[in-house]
Amino acid sequence: MWFARARPICAALIAVAVAVPAFSAELKSDAINSAEPSKKTLSTEKATPAGVRLQVLLDRAHFSPGEIDGKFGENAKKALRAFAEADQLPGSDDLTADVWQALRTDDRPVVTNYTITEKDVAGPFLNKMPSRMVDMKDLPKLGFTSPREGLAEKFHESQQLLAAMNPGQRFDRAGDTIVVVDVGENGDGAPAKADRVEVDKAKQTVKLFDKSNALIGFYPATVGSEDKPSPTGMLKVTEIDRNPTYRYNPDYHFRGVHSDKPFTIKPGPNNPVGTVWINLSAEGYGIHGTPEPGKVSKAESHGCVRLTNWDAERVAESVTKGTAVAFVEAER
Repeated sequence: MWFARARPICAALIAVAVAVPAFSAELKSDAINSAEPSKKTLSTEKATPAGVRLQVLLDRAHFSPGEIDGKFGENAKKALRAFAEADQLPGSDDLTADVWQALRTDDRPVVTNYTITEKDVAGPFLNKMPSRMVDMKDLPKLGFTSPREGLAEKFHESQQLLAAMNPGQRFDRAGDTIVVVDVGENGDGAPAKADRVEVDKAKQTVKLFDKSNALIGFYPATVGSEDKPSPTGMLKVTEIDRNPTYRYNPDYHFRGVHSDKPFTIKPGPNNPVGTVWINLSAEGYGIHGTPEPGKVSKAESHGCVRLTNWDAERVAESVTKGTAVAFVEAER
């Protein structure tokens, strides 16, 4: 595979099956906006009002829990630990009073109403996303499969959470009002410019630091695999490409891709590298988005660093050509 002037060697691998999540029956706006997270109100198994509020506040602070699904899973815990680190508070898998106090200084409601627009439902939408990369090559655009998928991505939510917050809603009529989480305009804008990026291969995380070495952004990631490990050491950003075209090179012999000829896949949010490609100085490697945000940190990549599309876009706004990117292998 190659990409623009670079030659990325990464692409989406098939992830492990993900169980259909359970949801609280009380995902109402008032309940979410007033929820107080605790061991009793947070769950790793189902979405809860407290889980939604916690994830939204972390997302707003640029300590991303990945896809907002209302559950207190590993990505939310990673974000919580990073937020505590940035505020120089003791880190823990549990939400401490000090960390919650720091988070809740943002006292704006985390849930709001949104009116579906004509653009949201205009499409064109894919009837079905092909499972094989080679079957994507003739599609004119790798767009969303439905208005619901597009709206979920717009608000950093899982499709299941969006549906649970709007029972009976089809999401396909302009003018309808729905309930969504409020992450702010593009997550309240990009964080400050990063002086360096740290990719932790063991913990599957990306951190941004400013010139004073302050931690200013955190994102859960999928970083390589045993079959295609990520590089090690210090690299730098060489190029940022938005709405990338994916180009497959058969010399890389990706598992599950049976083609002896190169082919291209058109841009779009469901492109194998998502909506942005941040090229790195090691040939073929980059930081990029994904068509499957719910599988970030839960699958594998062909050596690259995969984030949700919105997190990859945030990183792209924070870095510039020449920004240092360190790959480290800290213990879990």
